[in-house]
Amino acid sequence: MTKPVFIPTSSCADDYDPDSMPVAKAREYIRDHLTPVQAKECLPLRNALGRVLATDIISPHNVPNHDNSAMDGYAFNADDLQPSGPTTLRIAGTAVAGKAYVGKIEPGECVRIMTGAVMPVNCDSVVMQEQVQQTGEYMLFGAGVRRGQNVRHAGEDLKTGQTVLPAGHLLRPADLGLVASLGVGEVKVFRRLRVAFFSTGDELTSIGQTLESGQVYDSNRYTLYGMLARMGVDIIDLGVVRDDPQLLEQALQEAASCADVILSSGGVSVGDADYMKQLLSDLGQVVFWKIAMKPGRPLAFGKVGNAHYFGLPGNPVAVMVTFYQFVREALLILMGQPNPAPLPTLQTLCVEPLKKAPGRVEFQRGTLFPDHDGLWRVRPIGNQGSGVLRSMSEANCFIVLAEACGNLPAGEMVQVQLLEGLV
Repeated sequence: MTKPVFIPTSSCADDYDPDSMPVAKAREYIRDHLTPVQAKECLPLRNALGRVLATDIISPHNVPNHDNSAMDGYAFNADDLQPSGPTTLRIAGTAVAGKAYVGKIEPGECVRIMTGAVMPVNCDSVVMQEQVQQTGEYMLFGAGVRRGQNVRHAGEDLKTGQTVLPAGHLLRPADLGLVASLGVGEVKVFRRLRVAFFSTGDELTSIGQTLESGQVYDSNRYTLYGMLARMGVDIIDLGVVRDDPQLLEQALQEAASCADVILSSGGVSVGDADYMKQLLSDLGQVVFWKIAMKPGRPLAFGKVGNAHYFGLPGNPVAVMVTFYQFVREALLILMGQPNPAPLPTLQTLCVEPLKKAPGRVEFQRGTLFPDHDGLWRVRPIGNQGSGVLRSMSEANCFIVLAEACGNLPAGEMVQVQLLEGLV
């Protein structure tokens, strides 16, 4: 990666800048310049939730490994079905899960069978117990029963040698059960990603300290911590760093020495005290962008030493929006996922008018709710200011408005990104 030329940034308040990089192009650039972790480790299956597989999981046998009943009922051979009228069979025995029926049935016989039990020899079908009348050692059922019904065949779920989960798959709760069904108790995964982060600004004060005139409590480290914790990475909090070139350089070097990714909030805009541009030019390879989006205009991406670097805006909402639109996907790729799923989106009707100037993509905070007709609708949160963190706390989605879009009246269809489970 060659050292790029710095691109001057602009104010977050500008609605249009022809030199701004489109959101999609910025995502593509970031993807092209990521180097995922390579180190692997073996973990017990129960400790692997949220980790990314480093090797394929191959099925060592068929699942299920035998033909079995999908219902409580009676197993029989469909050759005994009567072409018309009821079918009557003698009950030869019982099969339960874990204890198969011994022997084989003869023509005109059946076996009482429970769900999951191995199909007896010569049986190929199961009739549900609700469809059967039993009298003594005989049972009968009417027409409509078909050959092969209510039977789960060996290998129906997984076959021997089949790739069950590919390398690069993020393990979810269902995956743990799936791997356990193969009798596999240990998996090889990529090591955890290490992420260091800090906030910049003389105006920031940590919780527990007294606010002086002009100061605010640092909220960005808490939202960043929460978002990173959801992603299952190792988190290194370097605190608040003052607007001092020496302290900022020390923080960057410390972060680069212990982390795969560095996140900073603030200090990448156009203020006189934003020293990060020159520091990063000296220490690494970084591009400063003006992104055609709102909120979140200023963004930096590159490397400091061997660590990937994201310089996020200082406004609380802009920090979260840029994290979800750029950093989240990058972290998943660095963790070992080659093609992570994007935030889930849907099209729905907006019940209130939307105010927007053309020129950049907007991520307005919204509330998705079921209307009286049972269909989902969305409405924007009242105050859309990039410093109003309450809007992110109240929202469960982003309303994504395209670059060319202007004001929209109520009743228009809009694209919505779901945040449930992320925020």
